[in-house]
Amino acid sequence: MKDYVQVPAAELEKPYELTSTGESPTLLCLRVCCCCSALRPRYKRLVDNIFPEDPKDGLVKADMEKLTFYAVSAPEKLDRIGSYLAERLSRDVVRHRTGYVLIAMEALDQLLMACHSQSIKPFVESFLHMVAKLLESGEPKLQVLGTNSFVKFANIEEDTPSYHRRYDFFVSRFSAMCHSYHSDPEIRTEIRIAGIRGIQGVVRKTVNDELRATIWEPQHMDKIVPSLLFNMQKIEEADSRIGPPPSPSAADKEENPAVLAENCFRELLGRASFGNMNNAVRPVFAHLDHHKLWDPNEFAVHCFKIIMYSIQAQYSHHVIQEILGHLDACKKDSPRVRAGIIQVLLEAVAIAAKGSIGPTVLEVFNTLLKHLRFSVELEANDLQAGSTGNANVDTSSKDSDEKMVQNAVIQTIGFFGSNLPDYQRSEIMMFIMGKVPVFGTSTHTLDISQLGDLGTRRIQIMLLRSLLMVTSGYKAKTIVTALPGSFLDPLLSPSLMEDYELRQLVLEVMHNLMDRHDNRAKLRGIRIIPDVADLKIKREKICRQDTSFMKKNGQQLYRHIYLGCKEEDNVHKNYELLYTSLALITIELANEEVVIDLIRLAIALQDSAIINEDNLPMFHRCGIMALVAAYLNFVSQMIAVPAFCQHVSKVIEIRTMEAPYFLPEHIFRDKCMLPKSLEKHDKNLYFLTNKIAESLGGSGYSVERLSVPYVPQVTDEDRLSRRKSIVDTVSIQVDILPNSIPSDDVVSNTEEITFEALKKAIDTSGMEEQEKEKRRLVIEKFQKAPFEEIAAQCESKANLLHDRLAQILELTIRPPPSPSGTLTITSGHAQYQSVPVYEMKFPDLCVY
Repeated sequence: MKDYVQVPAAELEKPYELTSTGESPTLLCLRVCCCCSALRPRYKRLVDNIFPEDPKDGLVKADMEKLTFYAVSAPEKLDRIGSYLAERLSRDVVRHRTGYVLIAMEALDQLLMACHSQSIKPFVESFLHMVAKLLESGEPKLQVLGTNSFVKFANIEEDTPSYHRRYDFFVSRFSAMCHSYHSDPEIRTEIRIAGIRGIQGVVRKTVNDELRATIWEPQHMDKIVPSLLFNMQKIEEADSRIGPPPSPSAADKEENPAVLAENCFRELLGRASFGNMNNAVRPVFAHLDHHKLWDPNEFAVHCFKIIMYSIQAQYSHHVIQEILGHLDACKKDSPRVRAGIIQVLLEAVAIAAKGSIGPTVLEVFNTLLKHLRFSVELEANDLQAGSTGNANVDTSSKDSDEKMVQNAVIQTIGFFGSNLPDYQRSEIMMFIMGKVPVFGTSTHTLDISQLGDLGTRRIQIMLLRSLLMVTSGYKAKTIVTALPGSFLDPLLSPSLMEDYELRQLVLEVMHNLMDRHDNRAKLRGIRIIPDVADLKIKREKICRQDTSFMKKNGQQLYRHIYLGCKEEDNVHKNYELLYTSLALITIELANEEVVIDLIRLAIALQDSAIINEDNLPMFHRCGIMALVAAYLNFVSQMIAVPAFCQHVSKVIEIRTMEAPYFLPEHIFRDKCMLPKSLEKHDKNLYFLTNKIAESLGGSGYSVERLSVPYVPQVTDEDRLSRRKSIVDTVSIQVDILPNSIPSDDVVSNTEEITFEALKKAIDTSGMEEQEKEKRRLVIEKFQKAPFEEIAAQCESKANLLHDRLAQILELTIRPPPSPSGTLTITSGHAQYQSVPVYEMKFPDLCVY
C-alpha cells in the first residue's frame, strides 16, 4: 500500500513560488501525492474538478454535470457545496483571479436553475453572500457579473417563503450603481444599467415573496424611486443635447438606461397595493423638489403620466390626494412652482376623471379654490405694495406669474368638472357658486376678508370662469335640473353688479345650461337675420317641467335681462349675450304665454331707451334699440306670423334708410354717427304695441297682456349688488338741528303764490275724466295681467313705501335722554350734555 502525503490547506493558499525548473513546489507536491485527494469529501472533489487548470478553458462541462447530478441526488449537500464555492470565490476575488470567479458564478447559476427544493434555502444564503462580494468589488466587470447572477436568481420561484432573508444591502448597492459617475462613459452606462436591472430583480423577488411588504418601507423606496427617476432624467437631458438619435432597435432599447428605468418604474407602480401606494409616490415629490423640476415641469408631467397609467385605477385618488397635499406644502413657493404642480394635477385629473376618484372630488375643488383665493390675495397685496411704492421687486412679473397660477387653477377646475358625471357636476356647480362672494351678503363660504374690493372682484371673475368651464357641455333633460332654484338665485345675483365682465360671465354660464341643442353657435353675433330658417335651429316641444319652470322663474329671468340692458358700462359683448339669452329662452322654453312676455319685455326696453329715465348715454340707448330690433326680427320668424313679420320688416327697412344707428350692424361699429335725441323721431321707426297685438291676435294669440306695460320686480338684490335701487334715488332731506346751521346756508324753496297758480289749483275740469281713465286702466290690468306681474308691482310699491318710512323713522326718532348725555352741535362742534336722572321724564307706567 502506497503512502499518502496530506498537504495543509494553508500551503495551498500561499502564493506560487517557482523552482529552477519553472514549476511550483506545491503543484509538484500535489502531482507526486495526487492520491491525497481521495481523503477529501466528495462534494469538494466534485467542485474542484469543475475548475480547469487554465481558466481560459472555461467550466469543465462533464464534471459540472456530475456535480449537478450529485446536488440533485443529495440536496442536503447543497449547503456545503454553496459554502465551499463561496470560499473559493472569495479567495479568487481577493487574488483578482477573474477567470476562476466567472467559472464559479457560472456553476452557481447552473446549480440554482437545476435545484428547486426546500433544501435550496441555505444554498441561497451562500449564493447571495457571493453576489454581495462581487458587488462590493471595485471592478465594474465583477459588479455586472454579480448583478446578472442576482437577476437570474430573482426569476426563480421558490416553493416556500424565506422569513429571515433581507435585501437591504442589495437595494443600497444597486441604487448606488444607478448613480455611477465612472470616468468612462461606456462603463458608466453599463454600471447604471446593471443597477437598474438589479433593482428590477429586487422588486420582482420581494413582491413575489411573502415578506414583500419590506420592500415598500420608506427607507427602501427613498433609494429605489429617486435612482430610477435620476436615470430617466439624465438620459433625457443627454439626448436633448446630442440631438434626436436614429430609431433604435429592440436590442438598443434594452441597453438604454432611460428605457430600462421607466420600465422598472412602471413595474414597481403596477405591483403597488392599497397600503403601499403612498410610499412609492412620495419620493417622486422629493426628487422633483430637490432637482427643481417643477419649473419647467415637462419631466414632472411625464413622471405622473407614468404613475397614473401604471397604477390600478381604483388607487388614482391616492395620487391626486398626494399632489393636493404637496400643493398645500408648497403654497409659499414661487408662483411658477405652484403653477407647475397645478398643471401636473391637471394631467393626473385628466387621466383619473373617467375612473374612480370617490370622495376626492370635493377635496380637489376645495383645495384648488383655496389656492385660487391665496393667489388672488398675493396679487392684490403686490399691487397695493407697488402702488404705494414700497415694493422692492418687479411687481409686474409677479403679477403675471400669479395670473399663470390662477389660469392653471381655472383650467384644472374646468377640465375636471367637465369630465365628471352629470350628478357630480351639478354638485360641483353648487359648490363653486357657494364660493362666489356677493357684496352685502354672507352666503358665500370663501374668506375674502384680506382681499379688498379689487381682490374680491378678481376672485369673483375667477370663480365664474371656473363655473363657466364646469358647465361647458352640460346637457340636462329638463331646465329644472340644470337651473334649480337653489342655484339660479345666487347665479343671477352677480348679474346686477356694476361690472360688465361679471355680467358677461353670468350670461355665458346661463347659456351653457340653457342651450341643450347646441344652437348657441348659430346665434353668435347680434345681427338682423334675413332668414332664420337657414340657421337650421334644433328645438323640441316644451315639456311640462320647462313650462312650470317658466311660470315660477320667468319673471326673475325677464327682470335680470331688463336691468342688464340698462347698465351704463355695457359693451358690445354684453348686448350680444343679452340677445342670445332672449333667443335661447325663445328656442328652449317659449310657449305662447312666454312669447307674449318676451315681446312685452322687448317693448318695455324700447320705451326705456326712448324715455331714458336712467340718463343713459346715447350709445347705450341706441344699443338697446338695436337689440330689440334684432330680437323681434328673430322671434317673429320663429313663431312665423306673417303680419308680425311684415311689421318688423317694415320698421327695420325704415331704420335702414333713416336711422341706421338703431340696427346692430351699424351701432356696434367703431365709427357710427349717433343722433342728438330720440324724442323727435318718427313713430314709424319704432315697434308699436297696437300693431303687434293686432297681428298676433289674428293668429290666435292671447294679446290682452300686451297692452299692460312690463314692470320689473324690485327686490333687495339691487342693494346687495351695489346697484342704485329705487330707494337710493329718492332724496329725503330732514332738518335735524336747524339752529346749528348758519342762516346763509339755508336755501329757500318757497314758491311764489300768484293768481295763475291759484286758478290752476281751483280749476277741477278734466279731473273726473282722468280719474275714470285711471280706474279703468287699473281694473283692466287686474283682469288681464298675469298674477306674477301684479304681485311684482304691488311688492315693489310696498318695498318703496317701507324703505321711505324706514329712512324717515331713522332720521326723526331719537332715543330718550340718558344720564350719559345727549349729542348737541354748537358752532359746528359736537358736544355731549349730561342730564340728571331726576330731570328725566318717564312714562306713567314706568313710575311707581
